[in-house]
Parts: sequence; C-alpha cells; structure tokens
Amino acid sequence: MIGHQSDGERGSGGPAATLDAAGTSRMRLAGLIRKETLQILRDPSSISIAFVLPAILLLLFGYGISLDATNVPVALVIENPTTETSSFAASLVNSSYFAAAIMRDRHAAEEALIAGNAAAIVVLRSDFARRLWSPAGAPIQVIVNGTDANTARIIAGYMQGAWQKWLEQYALDEGQVLAPPVVMEQRVWFNAEVRSRNFLVPGLIAIIMTLIGTLLTAMVVAREWERGTMEALMVTPVRIGEILLGKLIPYFLLGMGSMVLSTAMAVWVFDVPLRGSFAVLLAVSALFMLASLGMGLLISTIARSQFVAGQVAIIIAFLPAFILSGFIFDITSMPAVVQWITHIIPARYFVSSLQTLFLAGTVWPIIFANGAALGLMAVIFLGLTRRKTRKSLE
Repeated sequence: MIGHQSDGERGSGGPAATLDAAGTSRMRLAGLIRKETLQILRDPSSISIAFVLPAILLLLFGYGISLDATNVPVALVIENPTTETSSFAASLVNSSYFAAAIMRDRHAAEEALIAGNAAAIVVLRSDFARRLWSPAGAPIQVIVNGTDANTARIIAGYMQGAWQKWLEQYALDEGQVLAPPVVMEQRVWFNAEVRSRNFLVPGLIAIIMTLIGTLLTAMVVAREWERGTMEALMVTPVRIGEILLGKLIPYFLLGMGSMVLSTAMAVWVFDVPLRGSFAVLLAVSALFMLASLGMGLLISTIARSQFVAGQVAIIIAFLPAFILSGFIFDITSMPAVVQWITHIIPARYFVSSLQTLFLAGTVWPIIFANGAALGLMAVIFLGLTRRKTRKSLE
C-alpha cells in the first residue's frame, strides 16, 4: 500500500511540480524586473535620456530647426527708381518670406552675396517700367547663392511666386487684365500650412525611441558585463529567457513612457495635428520599441563593452535612423543602392507610420505594411539575441 501510495503521489505530483516551477519562474522574473527597475531609477543618466533628452531635442528641433525659408535676406538693386519699381520693392519688403534691402549699386549687392549677408540679388533694370507692358515683358534678374542647393531652389520658387502675385495685383490696380496662358490651382493635402515643424516633430519621436531602445539598452547591459553583475546572474538558477525579459520589460515601459511624453509635446506644445488613432500609434510604437530593444540587447551581448557597444549602436542604429529613415532627407531622392539599404533600417518604417498617423490619419495599407516589417525585425533581433546569449562566460 505504501509503495502504491508513493507511486500515486509521484504521478499526481507531476502537474503540481509543473505549477511550482511556473510559479518559481514568475517569481524570478518579477525579481529581475524589480532589480532592473530599481537600477534604472537609481541611474540619473537613464532617466535623463528617457525624459529630459526628448524634451530638449523636441524643443531644439521644434523651435530651432526649420526647413521653411522665411526672412531670406535679399539685395534689391533698382537701377532707375519709378512708381512701378517702388511698388514691386514694397511687395518684397512687406513679404514674410524676404528681408529685402534696397541698393542702388550692383557691385555692393554682389559683395553682400559673396560675404553671406544676402542670399539672393534681384535686379530691376533701368527700362523696367517701359518694358513692363511690352510683348516681350520686363525681365527681372535673380541671382541666387547656390551653396545650399535646397535653399536656392526654395528662394527661386518664392521669388517666382512673389513676382507673379505682384504682377496680378499691379494689373488689377491699373485696370488691366492679366491673362496668363496657364492658371495653376494649388491644393496642399495633409499639411495645409506647409510647416516643416509638422514634418520634423513626428519623425523626431523615432530618433528619440532609437536612443532609448538601442543606444541606452546596449550601453547599460554592456556596463553590467563590465562590472561583473551579469556573470553573477549567470550562476543563479535563472534562465536566459528570464534574464532577457527582465531587461526587456523595464526598458520597454521606459521607451513607451518617453513616446507618450513626446507625443504630448508634439500635440500641445508644437500644435502638430494627430489625425490618426492614438491606439494604433501605441501599437506601432510598441513594435518599433521591441525591434530597437532587440537590436540593443544583441549589440550588448556581442560587444560586452560600454565603449564598443555605444560606438556600434551609433553607427548601425542612431545615424541610419537620423539620415536614412526619411526623417529629414527624402528616400526617393537617394541613389538606388542606398534606397535598398534603407529597407533594413527599422526607423524607416516607424517614421513613415508616424508621419502618416500625425498628418494623414490611420491609413491602414501603410500601417499594416510598416507594422509587419517592424514585427519581423523585432522577431529577428530578439531571436538572434536569444541565440547568442548563453549561460557561459566564454
């Protein structure tokens, strides 16, 4: 009887042992999460990177960086002042796009352009008034500083628009009818104000989350390898999966908190519209955060040195996210080889999703495609990290 009872106890003890093992695993995981959370709270650099740095970056990019050309210094040369030239000069002076300085000497204007005091020269020739209504028209010479090609193109476009607008108004004042051969009716979708801030601020959220997910995680975990605390974990009964989850969950929550802060600043400080679903934004951000954390953990597992991990994270994560994600530079204007490279950069898909959700709304074809790419990258990076992390000091 005793023997049979022992067998029965052993047979019924299987599920109980499994439950005990699961409970023990949960306790170990909770302990690891608590330990990692306390380490984050005791580390001022982690809190600064997660909450102070995003605010600083958003303020710098939101107020300090603009792709819009306003108050462009222009040297306006009037060879023969007339009523017509004065009217055109007044239209430039009163424009918010130009800061026009009237000059009588072309040589002085050229010196201002060379010295960088003027971005363009506009020359109204001495026969401007006489040729204004002639069949050939009155030519206006515009000399633009082409050092910055993008700004030069913007200035040329603004000048063309300013000239056309003045010509229409002048014809109306003179009782004439200006009949251009082609009339363009312009309509701007998604960003009607054409503010570069609406384009830059959402993309900056991807850069901020890259800093937290990849750079911060890579350096913090590598620091544990340097200090020997990771080796201490390796000799405990905890499993590799529990160690990785213990690292993953606190930094995931930290990154999502930073995303919520950045979104709040974008909407309420910089007046960037959020036309899409906030729940969808959270879901896409979670996928990107998992991909970034997987990359950071993989870097720290391979490097095991703060300096090396930081350099690798900057080169393969931060710089590509800044340059090749479409955050500032248009991907379609890049060479074909570089465009192919951008497909392996997680930030490319996240920036596209952010700009779509903020400016256009919840466009499901874009969201699904980008979300699938981010989910695949998260699986790949986390899988590689799990494969490379072993309970061995070799």
